[in-house]
Amino acid sequence: MKTTLHTTNYISTFIEVSEDCPSQFGEVPVSKGDKKTVAEMQFEIISKHPYQFTSDDLLFDVYARKMELLESEYEEARNVFFSKGQPCLRASPLTKRFGFGVHLNKEGKIAIFGRETNEYQHFLNDANLKKVKAMKSSKK
Repeated sequence: MKTTLHTTNYISTFIEVSEDCPSQFGEVPVSKGDKKTVAEMQFEIISKHPYQFTSDDLLFDVYARKMELLESEYEEARNVFFSKGQPCLRASPLTKRFGFGVHLNKEGKIAIFGRETNEYQHFLNDANLKKVKAMKSSKK
């Protein structure tokens, strides 16, 4: 029996910051202890490698780092990871808390832009892009 794999990937989409995001500009996430946070890992990967990874690639890479998986375990672990639905980048702390929008190009590759940037405004006004808002942090 073949397992259905779920995806978090979007194509030609812009994820806007959430309506209740407290930051008015893109803030670099900072560690609270000796381990990097999910937000910090996501920020490092995307900011150092814009448009090189899909959402699925990013989310699995962060998971693999948190779980301290060996590279030899990646293929099986990735299949297990995506056998269940995973929260997409609309639920990322970057879009909910730290003031970054996520652009996914026509190949589904991602880059982030602070809400104060010209690029962020450009994506908001681009009629060719689908726009979705990040999820709110509160239920109000």
